[in-house]
Amino acid sequence: MPSLDELLAGRPEGLDVDVAALADRVAASGRVLLVLDDDPTGTQSVADLPVLMDWTLESLGWALDQHRPAVYVMTNTRSLDPAEAEQRNVEVARNALAAAAERGIELCFVSRSDSTLRGHFPLETDVLAREIAAVTGRPVDGVLLVPAFGDAGRVTVDGVHYTGAPGGGFIPVGESEFARDATFGYASSDLRDWVAEKSEGRIPAAKVAAIDLTVLRTARAEVARILGDLHDGQPVVVDIVTENDLRLLAEAVLDAEDAGSVFVVRAGPPFPRALVGQAPHPPLRPDDLAAIRQGGLAEDARGGLVVVGSHVALTTSQLEALVSRRNPLRIELDVAAVLDEGADAYVNGVAARAAAALAEEDVVVSTSRLRVDGAGKDESLAIARRVSTALIEVVQQVLAVRPPRFVVAKGGITSSDVAARGLGITRAMVRGPMLPGIVSLWEPAGGPARGIPYVVFAGNVGGPESLADVVDLLSAADPTP
Repeated sequence: MPSLDELLAGRPEGLDVDVAALADRVAASGRVLLVLDDDPTGTQSVADLPVLMDWTLESLGWALDQHRPAVYVMTNTRSLDPAEAEQRNVEVARNALAAAAERGIELCFVSRSDSTLRGHFPLETDVLAREIAAVTGRPVDGVLLVPAFGDAGRVTVDGVHYTGAPGGGFIPVGESEFARDATFGYASSDLRDWVAEKSEGRIPAAKVAAIDLTVLRTARAEVARILGDLHDGQPVVVDIVTENDLRLLAEAVLDAEDAGSVFVVRAGPPFPRALVGQAPHPPLRPDDLAAIRQGGLAEDARGGLVVVGSHVALTTSQLEALVSRRNPLRIELDVAAVLDEGADAYVNGVAARAAAALAEEDVVVSTSRLRVDGAGKDESLAIARRVSTALIEVVQQVLAVRPPRFVVAKGGITSSDVAARGLGITRAMVRGPMLPGIVSLWEPAGGPARGIPYVVFAGNVGGPESLADVVDLLSAADPTP
């Protein structure tokens, strides 16, 4: 496996972007990012922004009235079939455009998805481009593909997307476990080939534009020219390794937008941060968490609840490290029992056991580590939904009986379902990361989970000890002096 130094051999460093000046430019533009997030883990790179679990005109109006540079809408489309995902994107786009028009706000649409390329592409960007053109009369010129997420070891060099870590080397993402996903699997690592593969040949690789890392770092005008030459929703893939690379791209995007170009962005978690000129927020500390709990349901609670749905190998190792370090009560939700006719009684029993234990200790409720897939994509998705529903039912019952000190949800679909259905969160503020650049904490804006810190923890980020580190912080008895 090549190291990062080997991947970057001979590449120049880019000029450092002044992030404060970038933020001022974004503010002066008046435009707001509308980020449709296909699971809640996209918020891990940002801070102090509104996040919605529904997309009514009222909720979108509330979010826009917070006067922040971006609004996140949790669509959870990665858990939906293509027809459902299309309809949800249509609803969000139309309501967002209507709410923005009432306030005289210009929107830039970001379709935030997985940094390891799982999700409904190109369906979602196609839908957004169509709706933008229909409502505004302005056709979308280009679709920017920026899946890189350096904090999680995803980088793009020479158009090839990699996953790995600086200390352990990198592999093309098409050779990783993520490419074998039962629902969103793929074979290509070169993003130009990936576009052709996912569009089933409708968009040939030769029609996909590219921005090379050297050009990005040394020729801002050329980058803006490439962006400005895009037409008819043409995709462009962009080499990205560092945070500064993202900022350099953000500057060029603003240049092209000022010249009249209209884009839809398909990105991993960190690019929206650069697009609004935010610097990475430092990890939250115990006093931040105490402020959220004060006066809320979790103020005097003892035990916290960790809900684990993700099956990737990293999640399993993190779960084992948490159990080894902190010795919480671990309850494994048996997938076979959840799919059985007697599932209701089984789920009720799990919930009762978890609620009782929370009086004294932390509780982990996880799916069994042996993944159960169906005969095809549709059946696999149906099984995943049923298991997620069982987890949600456990959370609902626990919340009604004994509100926990905190809730951590591990996995993208799990995080969305726990927030919206388990905890009844409709509006929240993203307060910041729990670990540098990853793992997001939300403060619910009222509702049944008021005052309960909610942590969104993607299945595929962090190191083996990261989950235990987060729970250590959440379990701290008192704020730091």
